[in-house]
Amino acid sequence: MELEGRSAGGVAGGPAAGPGRSPGESTLLDGWLQRGVGRGAGGGEAGACQPPVRQDPESGPEYEALPAGATVTTHMVAGAVAGILEHCVMYPVDCVKTRMQSLQPDPAARYRNVLEALWRIIRTEGLWRPMRGLNVTATGAGPAHALYFACYEKLKKTLSDVIHPGGNSHIANGAAGCVATLLHDAAMNPAEVVKQRMQMYNSPYHRVTDCVRAVWQNEGAGAFYRSYTTQLTMNVPFQAIHFMTYEFLQEHFNPQRRYNPSSHVLSGACAGAVAAAATTPLDVCKTLLNTQESLALNSNITGHITGMANAFRTVYQVGGVTAYFRGVQARVIYQIPSTAIAWSVYEFFKYLITKRQEEWRAGK
Repeated sequence: MELEGRSAGGVAGGPAAGPGRSPGESTLLDGWLQRGVGRGAGGGEAGACQPPVRQDPESGPEYEALPAGATVTTHMVAGAVAGILEHCVMYPVDCVKTRMQSLQPDPAARYRNVLEALWRIIRTEGLWRPMRGLNVTATGAGPAHALYFACYEKLKKTLSDVIHPGGNSHIANGAAGCVATLLHDAAMNPAEVVKQRMQMYNSPYHRVTDCVRAVWQNEGAGAFYRSYTTQLTMNVPFQAIHFMTYEFLQEHFNPQRRYNPSSHVLSGACAGAVAAAATTPLDVCKTLLNTQESLALNSNITGHITGMANAFRTVYQVGGVTAYFRGVQARVIYQIPSTAIAWSVYEFFKYLITKRQEEWRAGK
């Protein structure tokens, strides 16, 4: 079936392809039946039926309905690019967040806000200090986000068809986000451990390989997944809130689900802020499990902090209730542009790849 490239004269005239139908009309009717939206610049009535309103050719392809053979590949490529850009652009703020979540920071690493922290880190530790560990983060973010978005899109459609056929289901969106998080965190957790240890103040690690080797030799392979259960405990509700909020806002800002950059940015930013604020206590515990902060360990009789319950107890013993919200400002500031970038880049590449696929199919 041809999808694009209809001329204006191909509908109004020409030899009949059937009773009372021109070749252009026949193709348009086939397109309406198979896709629900007509394409082309010209056209008319088919018998006594008024055809549906046609999509403006300049508005681009319906990128939510991808070609069946390329759906997973498209989502994986778009997701990988979005994940890498998101983490690279926001990495300096992520470094500040890690330090501000420290339970008993060194006096030289006590910061009042994000901007002051960035200025002091650059002034006292060098221009590139906030970027240390970026390479391992980018390496993990690519495959992690590829799995994440591909799994989410597939499950969202499958579950929505079961729960709310022909419509959007918030339950399906939340459930799909939770399952996608399992794959994302499995791929990303080792990179998170290395990244956060390199971000800490006075970190002894200057290269990724040094950190990986030291963790492996001193704590074993299990150290790379020590925070996995806490990470899931944090990210499952985070992603459920995130995806449900994003899809809810898209219903209001972009009900036709066209490619609309401003709606993707706004919905992504709001969804990220809400989810980040709600799950900050779990993120503090995750940071403690990843870094095994030495001063906190001095107050813990087990030697190594393992498990979410142990982390929650240690945070409370060291800093009280307020300690659960350390770094909340940096976390929200990080998450607002982070999710805005992720969604806008993801939707752009999803749109771009789909458009190229349809142009290629039309030219065959």
